[in-house]
Amino acid sequence: EMKTEDIKEQYNQAVTNYKKEFIGWRAGIRIDIAKIRTIIIPLLETFSKQKQMLALLNEFSDSEDYLYHHSITVGILASAISKEMGFSVGQTLQMGLAGVLADCGMAKIDPSIIEKSAFLTQAEFNEVKKHTVYSYQMLRETPLLRQEMKLAIFQNHERLDGSGYPRADTLREITIFSQILAVADVFHAMTSERIYREKELPFKVIELIKEEEFGKFDLNVVQALQKLVGNLSIGMK
Repeated sequence: EMKTEDIKEQYNQAVTNYKKEFIGWRAGIRIDIAKIRTIIIPLLETFSKQKQMLALLNEFSDSEDYLYHHSITVGILASAISKEMGFSVGQTLQMGLAGVLADCGMAKIDPSIIEKSAFLTQAEFNEVKKHTVYSYQMLRETPLLRQEMKLAIFQNHERLDGSGYPRADTLREITIFSQILAVADVFHAMTSERIYREKELPFKVIELIKEEEFGKFDLNVVQALQKLVGNLSIGMK
């Protein structure tokens, strides 16, 4: 049984290491997937053994280095959701990797837009929206990530009702893996403290995803996440 502080230490180390890689991508260095694997795999193993820690992930986040925290957490959540949904060990591992790499294309977006705390203008938001295409381009050639994971990264901001981007794909075109990334992404974004807004509690966010965002996300995925984090455990305030 690992202590919370040991897990947090391991998590923070992963965030720091991921940030180093990301800064390299900004400078034009190619993604080293083997290295990303060594950063994330130990964490995926820790969190699959200590499921109760998943509900605390939003507490680990920090608005300062939000993007790096977000990437690591989306990897952990995507992997846990896949496992909960009964996917193979190989698939859940790949999902963890895909989750961590889903925002790699942000390295090609002007840093001043990413770090902006105020709401984005439409032009800036259109710029940010290009990151899924950049992520896909940066990963297209690698044999270490399965094709369906590359597609999931490309589609992780698509919504079942056609309200997403980059292609406004709908139900039939969107894969289950894209949906797992989408739900992990939205859940962490809404449960984390951001520069421009307060965080919400995990179970509250799941209600919001089910009700306010109804029709955008695959309910099987949302339910798997709810099993993992949304049921208030005994003794929690």
